[in-house]
Amino acid sequence: MVRYLAGIALILGLAACQTDSPAASEGDGATASVSSQNSGDTRIAKELFGHVSSSSPLPPASYGGYARGCQAGAEQLPESGPTWQAMRLSRGRNWAQPVTVSFIEDLSAFAATQPGWAGLYVGDMSQPRGGPMLTGHASHQTGLDMDIWMLPPSRLNLTRDERESLSSIDMQRAGGAYVNSSWTPQHEAILRHAAEDPRVARIFVFGGAKVEMCRNATGNRDWLRKIRPWWGHNYHFHVRLNCPASSAGCEPQDPPPPGDGCEDAEAWVDMILHPPPPDPNPPPPRGPLTMAELPGQCAAVLTAN
Repeated sequence: MVRYLAGIALILGLAACQTDSPAASEGDGATASVSSQNSGDTRIAKELFGHVSSSSPLPPASYGGYARGCQAGAEQLPESGPTWQAMRLSRGRNWAQPVTVSFIEDLSAFAATQPGWAGLYVGDMSQPRGGPMLTGHASHQTGLDMDIWMLPPSRLNLTRDERESLSSIDMQRAGGAYVNSSWTPQHEAILRHAAEDPRVARIFVFGGAKVEMCRNATGNRDWLRKIRPWWGHNYHFHVRLNCPASSAGCEPQDPPPPGDGCEDAEAWVDMILHPPPPDPNPPPPRGPLTMAELPGQCAAVLTAN
């Protein structure tokens, strides 16, 4: 029965998955209300949000769900800090809500206490005004998502060119069923520290990493509940924060299922090792979001100057 259910989950997940869309199967608040501000607006949202290079001069706020929303009053993560560097600067995705920037500062400071880690390399966060991206992620739209590289930084003085050419490291083997020799206790310590932070809603990693952490965890295991397996998270882990109390228009995901999630992770790994047959009638892919499908506030966020 577990493999049967896992197989169904795989089929549904693959049907919904884009480069990075953990929200697709775990509830993304995609039923954001639409107001007359953008009702009937058929413009493709990513073509608008994807070309804006500055944040909106509005109070910080997240609107809508993680995969169908936008952000106002975003802060830009400084390109370099005492314990972090932002990577792939050419993408313009090092923007987020203030709580996200503060979280990165805190987590990177902890990471710098770990042997072999000078801090963190920070990958994609959000665009200056959030919203759908031209390429890649389906989520990362509300300024509350961030990708943290698995590569332990040995130095924090990379040039802009180095940040474009340097790659993270692959942590998986057997298609994500297991960790490889690059996995360390320091990775687990950093992930546990992040999961224990009350600001965090979920952390996405590949299935084998979750199983490995389940096997090694000692003491209180409550933090494991926030660690969720998802495809494509073997070069980085994805941290998603809870909706800030000040963002009334932010739509949270449902809480993770009760328990530590370790049995589900084992089923996920079994699904990798023994994949079910493909769905002969997969649902058609979702088309690009239009402005009418975003929360009404996003039209004002987009045009604010």
